[in-house]
Amino acid sequence: MGSAADHVKNPSRVSVWLDRRTPSRTRRTDQPAGLDRDRITAASVRLLDADGLAKFSMRRLAAELDVTAMSLYWYVDTKDDLLELALDTVFGEIPAAPEDADWRDRLRELAVSYREMLVRHPWVSTLIGSFLNIGPHSMLFSYAVQDVIRATGLPLENRTGAMSAVFQFVYGFGSIEGHFVQRTVEAGLTQDEYFRRAMGTIRADPELKRVMEPSESLMEARGGDTVEEMRERDFVFALDLLIAGIEAMCDRAAHQP
Repeated sequence: MGSAADHVKNPSRVSVWLDRRTPSRTRRTDQPAGLDRDRITAASVRLLDADGLAKFSMRRLAAELDVTAMSLYWYVDTKDDLLELALDTVFGEIPAAPEDADWRDRLRELAVSYREMLVRHPWVSTLIGSFLNIGPHSMLFSYAVQDVIRATGLPLENRTGAMSAVFQFVYGFGSIEGHFVQRTVEAGLTQDEYFRRAMGTIRADPELKRVMEPSESLMEARGGDTVEEMRERDFVFALDLLIAGIEAMCDRAAHQP
């Protein structure tokens, strides 16, 4: 079974959403009762959340569902099909922003919801870079992003740049946050315990401490008593900065001859 990256390189199978074929295996009359693609996809998301992408396999998924591995192939052709289906499913967790709200509020809501989804499902960040993201939920999110950027009033030629600035920032921020949270869970520590232990190790090493010294004042000025508070301040300020930039570019375009 190939990896997600190998799957993308295969020109004959670009995306499960573009391939309208039914699974190649013939369905049998003794297939497990109640098993369907939605149930399989939901179980895939649970396993990916619990064990991560590296440990995900059709065999482990079959055990989770209490079926044989071969029975899964009545519904999908490959493991990569399931990964793509799981990816689109979690995009469905991002709620639509109210259409009648100010574009700034709508943009903040979409950005916050996207970040929260990335943190809940750390495996998503890898798959976003591996698949086309053209499933129904992914496309609804894409339409929502385009709609709110359209509402900013930016010239047409600047809108893709604005989308990239905001949502690639959120992708990077949420991906790093999600992996940090995952690591603390695996270490059996809270985020604050993990952070204090890491900083204590750095400060105990003379060379590392010397390198870190210029950053100490920055970290102190950052504010916040917990890792989550510090991270939240950074995210809110960075998003405000991007929104202010969009406003400035709209003003610039309005005053150009």
